[in-house]
Amino acid sequence: MNPITTLVTVALGAIGALVFVSGQPVAGIVLGILAALTAFALKMANNWERFVILRAGKLSSVKGPGLFLIIPVLDSVTAVIDERIQTTGFNAEQALTRDTVPVNVDAIVFWHVHDAQSAALNITNYREAIDRVAQTSLRETIGSSMLSELLSERKAADEVLRTEIARKTADWGISVNSVEIRDVAIPVALQDAMSRQAQAEREKQARVILGSAEAAIAAKPRRPMAAMPPRCICAP
Repeated sequence: MNPITTLVTVALGAIGALVFVSGQPVAGIVLGILAALTAFALKMANNWERFVILRAGKLSSVKGPGLFLIIPVLDSVTAVIDERIQTTGFNAEQALTRDTVPVNVDAIVFWHVHDAQSAALNITNYREAIDRVAQTSLRETIGSSMLSELLSERKAADEVLRTEIARKTADWGISVNSVEIRDVAIPVALQDAMSRQAQAEREKQARVILGSAEAAIAAKPRRPMAAMPPRCICAP
């Protein structure tokens, strides 16, 4: 119960009790009943909340933000939807890339509910579903990508993931703002091999540069040496 509903309920109940004690039992009982109805009927939604209301089992309306009334017993609040931006972390362990390299990938998705009615009625638990969809989409993206693409083209992979997750969750009233791959972990043995390969490439490049420099020096024209005057050897 929100603070305003609590305050109104307590005030009506207190007034009803005073009226009842003062010798007007009917009015006191009426105020007591009104206080009880207020506790069930007066609702308040925060600025980021939407209340999905069912009337006799059928969708009646989506309320919020602010104060609103429902019909006790006949109406029920089936879901309270938070429309602020949410974050969900997800990962894929030992997922194979297109070149059959096992990787562990951690990522995070930023999303929000833009349609409270769809989020409440079209799926049982949209938060859990987001997590499952994100994980399966991440594995699909890894399986269709080369390891070099995941390591060097992170932004492109982020956009592919965002598009895929957004497509799968559109019917649930969910918008995907962005997806960020935080880490791509590869096996230690492969890390060592890649390190040795990079070192060999650097050594090869250094030798090519050194050879080019030596060739340039060898091709440089030499200046002729000036003739030296004959040395005179005199007898003592």
